[in-house]
Amino acid sequence: MPTPEAVLVLNSGSSSIKFGLFDIASAEPVLLCKGQLDEHEDKPRLVVRDPAGKTLFETRRDSSNAGSGHLFSEVLAFIEHRFGKHSLRAVGHRIVHGGPDYSGPVALTDDVIAKLEALTPLAPLHQPRCLAPIRAIAAIRPALMQIACFDTAFHHGLAPPASRFAIPGRFEARGIRRYGFHGLSFEYVAGRLAEIAPELAAKRTVIAHLGNGASLCALRDGRSVDTTMGLTPLDGLVMGTRSGSIDPGVLLYLQQHEKMSVEEVQHLLYHQSGLLGVSGLSADMRTLLASGDAAARGAVDLFTFRAAQQIAMMATTLGGMDGLVFTGGIGEHAKDIRSAIGDRLAWLGMRIDAAANDEARERIDSDDSALEVFVIPTNEELVIARHCKVVLQAK
Repeated sequence: MPTPEAVLVLNSGSSSIKFGLFDIASAEPVLLCKGQLDEHEDKPRLVVRDPAGKTLFETRRDSSNAGSGHLFSEVLAFIEHRFGKHSLRAVGHRIVHGGPDYSGPVALTDDVIAKLEALTPLAPLHQPRCLAPIRAIAAIRPALMQIACFDTAFHHGLAPPASRFAIPGRFEARGIRRYGFHGLSFEYVAGRLAEIAPELAAKRTVIAHLGNGASLCALRDGRSVDTTMGLTPLDGLVMGTRSGSIDPGVLLYLQQHEKMSVEEVQHLLYHQSGLLGVSGLSADMRTLLASGDAAARGAVDLFTFRAAQQIAMMATTLGGMDGLVFTGGIGEHAKDIRSAIGDRLAWLGMRIDAAANDEARERIDSDDSALEVFVIPTNEELVIARHCKVVLQAK
């Protein structure tokens, strides 16, 4: 019998890396185990769980032996010990920015990596975090194929006017345009929606990926036609520590009159703004919802105001709206946020069933709602595994 084949998927976040090992023998990749690398704790931690969530392996490293390379070595050693019958064919990576060149998954070479590093100014919070595991894996297993899958790829077909900024055309010719992000999440949710509500998937739908990073995607016939993030993942909705859309005059004022450097402004917008900046308390929506503090309530109010406002903007692009899908950590788990956004969009005919919303059912609109409203958990790792399988089959 042929040797079972597997791919390891790494999904790098701002402080941790989620991963999953997938068997790719069948038509749909099958999850074998999942886990997380927490690199920024005092003692970096690796935990591996089975698909049901049972812990299979856990370890910590002290500060003298805490490099990410050690943790990746632990992951690979565990895979070999537990799933030795599988041949590990590749490692797939979520890469936030693919720029104008990459509209689909690609095998990583030195030339590709150099091009992705050159995009770091467009995603300074994310791109280095996405590229670091590639180097770590290459140092451990130089012969192991690595594959990049891009958050921008789902939006690659954005066309004018949605893709444009109102700046001189010479800058657009240099690649300064709206790219959009969270594409792996939107791709999964769009596919899942086509399975559970095919008629809606063919209509005008907005997906709200709400989490520490947050953005919207306007779908027509399952394809992205507009999104709230632009050249960088800083644009659009209020996020955990990111400002979202802001008057560019604010940035000029901060530099000219507050005498802030470019680096200080960048740090402010990426790390000190959003829910954290407005509340002065936390970037975590759970903390804010549990707080009785007025500033915390104000941050939540601004979050839902901007979300509803920009959902309406997506509806303008679509020429109307037939459905809304919530996903992401906040979208999937924060019933109060879904309810508040629904109340703000009541003028569009949106009505949320309170009981269905409290239970986070798959469909939460009431019988008298003009919009179909769903809650669909995202699965970026599965999308990456699917893309890796396609690349491997093409080799």
